[in-house]
Amino acid sequence: MIRAILHYDHQLFRLINSRWSNDFFDWLMPWMRNSGLWYPLYLFLVLLVAVNSRKNAFWWLIFGAGTAILTDFVSSSLVKENFWRLRPCNNADYSGWIHILVGYRPQSSSFTSSHAANHFGLAMFLFLTLKKRFGNWVSLFFLWALLISLAQVYVGVHYPLDITAGAMIGILIGYLSGRSFNRTYELT
Repeated sequence: MIRAILHYDHQLFRLINSRWSNDFFDWLMPWMRNSGLWYPLYLFLVLLVAVNSRKNAFWWLIFGAGTAILTDFVSSSLVKENFWRLRPCNNADYSGWIHILVGYRPQSSSFTSSHAANHFGLAMFLFLTLKKRFGNWVSLFFLWALLISLAQVYVGVHYPLDITAGAMIGILIGYLSGRSFNRTYELT
């Protein structure tokens, strides 16, 4: 069973990383996974909440930052330290076909993707805490998290299973954090 799952995971990695390769994605995907690109969005959200919900904006920021810190801790310090998986960019068996678009090759474990955990955690937190105020538009945060996560596979640093596991960790922590915030404070 595990062998079959890993086989399909490798096949899906090859499809996304190699067969879907094109000039546009080669330009876009390294850019998408760059965390610095998203700082203006984070700043905009903080200002938006601070201006529109002064009463609980401080606690919203604390819970949001706590979500990111906790997802990163679980993914990077708990899971990666206990489940070693060679990253695809470091797999010598792939050297004939892999498409690597990053200037470095991370040496940490591939499982799980901290990018996926962090962004899906924030997406779930933002969805739960902002939906009442901004409607279904906040669902776009899941698309944002998915694009960042797919970029991790496209550039060659993660397998799809790493992304899926990271996303599940993030969604669970984001759900617990968002529900806890809404139960205690809620944006008004």
